[in-house]
This record gives sequence, structure tokens and C-alpha cells, in this order.
Amino acid sequence: MRTRVIEIENLSRSFHVGDSEVQALRNVNLTVEQGEFLAILGPSGSGKSTLMNVIGCMDHVQSGDYRLMGLPIGALSDAQLTKVRNRLIGFIFQKYFLVPRYNVLQNVMMPLLARGCSHREAAMRAKEKLEMLEMGKRLKHRPSELSGGQQQRVAIARALVGDPRLLLADEPTGALDTATGAEVLALFEKLNAMGNTIVMITHDLNAAQHAHRVVRIVDGVLSEA
Repeated sequence: MRTRVIEIENLSRSFHVGDSEVQALRNVNLTVEQGEFLAILGPSGSGKSTLMNVIGCMDHVQSGDYRLMGLPIGALSDAQLTKVRNRLIGFIFQKYFLVPRYNVLQNVMMPLLARGCSHREAAMRAKEKLEMLEMGKRLKHRPSELSGGQQQRVAIARALVGDPRLLLADEPTGALDTATGAEVLALFEKLNAMGNTIVMITHDLNAAQHAHRVVRIVDGVLSEA
């Protein structure tokens, strides 16, 4: 039996907008096992970003239960959630969020340095991931000297460098042209084949179809596609 990375039961989340209450998530149930490549597909305003924030431990569990690698996320303090994000989750975003003044190697080293790794170990592990992603010849380049696809590869290397249990990708091809987006999705398939658990949030059906399993979210309700 495979390890359950994500276990969500009856998760609900609402927000107050003025005098009104907006229900962003409605009794969401979701299980993701180790080694899965799951796409959460939904249009703008469907609740997928709210769900991503909860899965990524960037928002608190309001109602229901969420366990990440067996940890009861709703019971953790802000400091504990920060540690969970750093050690268990690798984030990949649409806008890359690379630090402009740092070169490629330095950007990828950052999560390890934040953990307290030595500079030497961080550099060695960062270089290893960058070489795996065919960015080994760009270590000294700054983000402004890279194409969009290359910047996303650097962002993926940064997400991988800490050997997370979950890769969480938010619209990872949203800023890329069709051909480059296809290359990134093929890279996700390769990473998944290597054993990485991936959850991808997207509004793009074509992107979602690269995943092994697709669930849809509409008006905060999650269902199998």
C-alpha cells in the first residue's frame, strides 16, 4: 500500500467580503498517494487557488481535516507550518519568483540555506538539480539573462532541491508559449516517473491532460473528472 501524501476530509473555507460570506470550498474530500501526478482543474473563481493555499499550508484549515504525510495541519502553529512548507513541499509558480540580483545557482541554494545547510552542501545539491534539468551551463547567469522556459526550469530545480514529499505547481505553464509549456509539462511527466508526487493547479484542460488523474473544482465543489 502506497503512502498517502494528502488526506483531506470535509474541508470547507469561507471568506467575508463586506457584509457577505463567500463560500470558497464546500466539503472537499481528496486523497493523493505517493507517486501520483494529479491535476486540479477549474476556471477562475472556482476555489482552486484557495484549495492550493490550504494544501500548501499557506492558509489555515477552517473546517474539516487536512493531513500532509500524516501531520494534522489544522493543529499546527504558524511556526510549525513554516517548517512544513520548507521541508515537505516544493512550490512552482507561474511567475517563477526568482531573485533578480542572485544568479541561477544562488537562487536554487536558497531553500537549503534557510534550513541551515552549509554553503558547500547547498551549492553541491543545487548544482546537481540544475544539471538534471539541463541548466548546468547557466549557473552564473541571472534570471534576466534566461528565457521564460529556462527560468521555470530554475524554479523547478529550487522546488526539488530540498527533496520534498510533494511538488505543488500553480499554473506552471501560464506565462509560457505553447511549445515551451509543452516542454515543461513533459518535464513534469519525467519527474513523476522518477517518483515525485505532483499536484498541479490549472485552468487549462490541455495541461491537465498530462497528469495521470484529473479532478475538477467548480464553485468550491471538487469532483472526479
